[in-house]
Amino acid sequence: MHVPVNVDPSELEKFSALAHHWWDPDSEFKPLHQMNPLRLGWIERIAGGLQSKKILDVGCGGGILADAMARQGAAEVLGIDLAGKSLRVAQLHALELATPNITYREIAAEALATEQPASFDVVTCMEMLEHVPDPASIVQACADLVRPGGWVFFSTLNRNFKAFGLAIVAAEYVLKMLPAGTHEYEKFLRPSELSRFCREAGLSVQASSGLQHNPATGRYWLSNDCSVNYLLAARRPMA
Repeated sequence: MHVPVNVDPSELEKFSALAHHWWDPDSEFKPLHQMNPLRLGWIERIAGGLQSKKILDVGCGGGILADAMARQGAAEVLGIDLAGKSLRVAQLHALELATPNITYREIAAEALATEQPASFDVVTCMEMLEHVPDPASIVQACADLVRPGGWVFFSTLNRNFKAFGLAIVAAEYVLKMLPAGTHEYEKFLRPSELSRFCREAGLSVQASSGLQHNPATGRYWLSNDCSVNYLLAARRPMA
């Protein structure tokens, strides 16, 4: 039976058009570059370090997080995405900088879960769930891909009036930090919804953190406030 790919063609087109900007720290991807050290550090702390671990980055885009995790001593990092242009940028960047132990593939998370179940120590899926038609399917795929005892990390946007005002109105239209139309409010996920998806996928939610931003200073920091951007860590129980 043919399983439809869990992707919105307009989202692929949107990110493909920006692909050549991925590694420009002053481009539309500047927020990702600025927040990357924070999310990397949070993942490292909770996972007990990344050294010698086999890691999967779902929805890797141009490879900003995947590349950083590889440089932290991971045994192997695989980045997957369905935006071919973004993947080619990621591959070129890895070649130019001789990033160790990193590969990229154009494959859906659900397809990889069928091909390589329970294969990774750490699975990350950052700033991606709010861009797909069926986020619960991605969560299930991540749960299937991680080994028993392994960690799955998500980051996304909460769905409330504050998030609409800051992540869409302010970031896209007032401050123009992101291109207009980057996000659709209806696709934002409340922490309770993402936690439910995790439980239904057999994951145990272990930790969460808010990711806050001061547009005046450009500073990002972690906090207990998950009202806009937030991270969530879940673990697959030991068999």
